[in-house]
Amino acid sequence: MGMNASQLDRRVQFLRAELIDDGFGNVTGSFEPLGTKVAAWRRDVSDSEKVSAGRLQSEVVTRFRVRSTSFTRGITAADRLSSEGATFEILGIKQTEERRTFLEITAVAGVWA
Repeated sequence: MGMNASQLDRRVQFLRAELIDDGFGNVTGSFEPLGTKVAAWRRDVSDSEKVSAGRLQSEVVTRFRVRSTSFTRGITAADRLSSEGATFEILGIKQTEERRTFLEITAVAGVWA
C-alpha cells in the first residue's frame, strides 16, 4: 500500500513503563506518556470475542503507521500505544514498503466485560 503523509489523520501517544527495583530485581511500574503525540494512520484488521473464566473478552487487532523518526524507531514491543481512549499492547513493528519513511505497528487492545 503506497502511503503519503496526508493519510496520517490521527494522533497517538506512546507509553513506556518505568522500571522499579523491588530489591529482588527489576519489575515493571506503571506506563507513562513517552515524548509527544505523533501523527498516525489507523486500520483495524480483526476483532474477536471469547469467554474465559466466565467473563467475556473482546479484542481488536489494529495496524498503525507513523513516520519513521529517531523517536519512533526507539519504540519497542515493551511499550504501549494510546489512541482515541484505548490502550494497545504492541505486538510488532516493521518498516513499510516506503523504507525509511514509515513504520507499521501491529497492536492489540482488549476489554474484559
